[in-house]
Amino acid sequence: MAATAVLLPDAGPLITMAYADALDLLFKPGWPIVLVDMVLHELTRSPTPTSEKLAQWIAAHAAASKLSIRTTRTFQHHQQTLAANPAAARTAHLGELAIQETMNDFTLDQPQKTGVFLFEDHKIARASFLLPDNCRKVSTRAFLLFLEQQGWLESAAEIERRAILAGRNFSRLRFPPE
Repeated sequence: MAATAVLLPDAGPLITMAYADALDLLFKPGWPIVLVDMVLHELTRSPTPTSEKLAQWIAAHAAASKLSIRTTRTFQHHQQTLAANPAAARTAHLGELAIQETMNDFTLDQPQKTGVFLFEDHKIARASFLLPDNCRKVSTRAFLLFLEQQGWLESAAEIERRAILAGRNFSRLRFPPE
């Protein structure tokens, strides 16, 4: 994938990289990073061991134009539902829906770009996600191995180890399967 690739991370990979103090590895391929607003909300709506670190990292890199936040109809709908009836607001899998929305928009508006959906949740690996022709689904583990193969990272296993030692419950599922 050339410079026309765009990295679309879900919350899971960002959390894992935050636990491993390795968020800047996301920039190694040189691809623009597009964070959908719903994923940003998922990462920062509640205090967690990584929420403040992620909020600061995202704000710093958005201000430096190293990543952008993409507005989605999914998040707008979620906000409207929360305002109207908080008890009725769905929260599960909305980040993935917002990423799906973005990938569909790429197909229609920017077919020359390749959306690289970076995920970690083992349920997504098995999900029948509609993956447009110009989009790819890549797990955190596969992304780290890619960085290692390119010589941009000494050890993918070391990043996993650091995240686990810091308290991350990292998915045991390997995608693609070995």
